[in-house]
Amino acid sequence: MFATLGEGRVTEIVDARSFRLADGREVRLAGIEPPPDNAAAAVATLGALLRERDVVLRGEDDAPDRYGRQRAFAFLAGEERTVQGELLARGSVLRGTDVQDRDCALTLVAAEADARIASRGLWTSPTVIKNAESPDDILARAGLFTVVEGKVLSVRQTGTTTYLNFARNWTRGFAVIIPKRMMPVMEGAGIDTKSLANRRVRVRGWIEAHQGPRLELTQIAQIEMLSGN
Repeated sequence: MFATLGEGRVTEIVDARSFRLADGREVRLAGIEPPPDNAAAAVATLGALLRERDVVLRGEDDAPDRYGRQRAFAFLAGEERTVQGELLARGSVLRGTDVQDRDCALTLVAAEADARIASRGLWTSPTVIKNAESPDDILARAGLFTVVEGKVLSVRQTGTTTYLNFARNWTRGFAVIIPKRMMPVMEGAGIDTKSLANRRVRVRGWIEAHQGPRLELTQIAQIEMLSGN
C-alpha cells in the first residue's frame, strides 16, 4: 500500500489518534478522526490495542507535520490490518478525509460501515450522524468534525462557488460549500453536481458557523451517495 517508514515500540498514548514510540517519535494515525463526544473511550481503546506493542509504520513520506508528528498508517507487528481499520471496525473513531489512495480509503470506508451496521462503539448512539433538517444541532458543533446526512433540496451557484442546500431557507439551513477547484475532482469521481438535487447524501468535515451551519468540501472522501434516492 505505502512505503515502510520504520517501526518501534509504543510507550505512550498521546490522544485518541496519536502515540509515542520508545525512540521519542510521535505518530499521528492518518485517515481517522476521534469523535469529540467520545474522546476518553477512544483513548482507552487505542491504549488497549497499542500500549507496549511493536508497530510497523507505513505512509507516503516521513515528513513531520507542523506539530512534529509523523503521519502514518500503523500495523501491529506481524499483522496485515491497519490499526486505523481496527479502530474503525470497533466503532472507536470516525473515518477521516485525509487519505488520497483510493484502495486504502475504500478499506476505511468498509471498516466504518461494518461498525455502523453492527452498532458497535460510538454507533450505539443514534445521534452520531446529524440530520441535515436540524440546523441548530449542527450549528452547535461549529469547529468540530461532524457527519451529516440528508436530502439535497437544491443546487445553487454563486460566482465560482456551488452550494448544496438542505433547506428551503438558504441562509439559515445547512449547506455544503463546493469551491471551484473541487468541480473537476467531483467530475473525475463521476459526480454531476447539478444532479445531486433531490438526492440523499452523507457528508463529513468541520462545521463552520455563518447564519446557518456550513461544511466546505475540500476532499472527495467527504461526500457519499446514499441508496434510496
